[in-house]
Amino acid sequence: MAHSQWSIADAKTKLSEVLNRAEQEVQIITRRDRQYVVMEGDQYQRLTGKIPSLKDMILNGPSLEDVDLDRDPSPSREFDL
Repeated sequence: MAHSQWSIADAKTKLSEVLNRAEQEVQIITRRDRQYVVMEGDQYQRLTGKIPSLKDMILNGPSLEDVDLDRDPSPSREFDL
């Protein structure tokens, strides 16, 4: 995962830039040998499982048991090529 790294002092003076960049890639802020991650909210929710993946929606979505998926057998309209 691509990221940029900031010292706490730089992050304080350039907070708007840190947040703007976080919309594109993870931003790491360091303070006293510890790292803190700044990322866009939807990305965080996907990582924590609060937004279901497409696979989860398909596997756990509504039942299609009563949906009529039969094709209409009538011929299509005529057209010139």
